[in-house]
Amino acid sequence: MDLFDTISADIKKAMLAKDRVRLEALRGIKKEFLEAKTAKGSDGTLTDEAATRVLVKMAKQRRESAAIYTEQSRPDLAENELAEVAVIEEYLPKQLSEEELTDRLKEIIARVGATSPAMMGKVMGTATKELAGLADGRAISSKVKELLANA
Repeated sequence: MDLFDTISADIKKAMLAKDRVRLEALRGIKKEFLEAKTAKGSDGTLTDEAATRVLVKMAKQRRESAAIYTEQSRPDLAENELAEVAVIEEYLPKQLSEEELTDRLKEIIARVGATSPAMMGKVMGTATKELAGLADGRAISSKVKELLANA
């Protein structure tokens, strides 16, 4: 069963359990999936890789919204956004630890042949494709910068 079908099945489970927050998050995910399927230039299918990219984007948006709500003294709204992030993250692959990220990036740097910070773009292009959904873009960027500065 692909990610789209899993989400659809889980919507039914959330309805039966009367879990409002989970249901809202899952409906939001399904909406984004449907939009991705029907987007201009799409062939009408949604691969699990594309679905993962959608989920990563959604989680990032929710975290940013929660931060804004917290700044504006609206903890009730921030709490709801963070609850949705928790539901979204259930469908994402396990995030890499700091050590795992460093090891994977060292491997990519060696494969690409980068020897200086000037080659960061080349490394980032490969790293963001290979580590999509496994690590945050900012974490990848800062770690690549650090590793290339010490190269």
